[in-house]
Amino acid sequence: MADKSRLDHDSPAVQKHLGMLQGVVQRMAENSRSCKLWCVTLVSAVLVLVAQTDRSSYALIALIPAVLLLILDAYYLALERGFRTSYEGFVDKLHSGQLTSSDLYPLSPCGCAIRQFVASLGSFSIWPFYPTLVALILLMRWGVFG
Repeated sequence: MADKSRLDHDSPAVQKHLGMLQGVVQRMAENSRSCKLWCVTLVSAVLVLVAQTDRSSYALIALIPAVLLLILDAYYLALERGFRTSYEGFVDKLHSGQLTSSDLYPLSPCGCAIRQFVASLGSFSIWPFYPTLVALILLMRWGVFG
């Protein structure tokens, strides 16, 4: 049977749980940053090859990593937001004195995954970045830079 004893903020278990949630949020943010870094690297490499071969129609190949990494980036941002919500809910329970030992260690994001994913697509960290990159790819395709 699970222990239902109340926990306070000084409990090592509470501190460990908060540390684990913070670590997950930090990893999701790092994964999102890595998506952008890889996207710029791959798209740049494809566009350099297109510029060297004078075949502007090949620029559309750069849309593949851009779209895939957009989806992955939005997924990581949605997870990060879900874990932040979970963290905030845990802290709210802690401050209200309703936290029990059964609240410890289930690390899962809160909220509707689909709704958070769609909301992430409109995020300021995603929305300006990927459309600008897609516009650059399309300009290269139409030979604006060639």
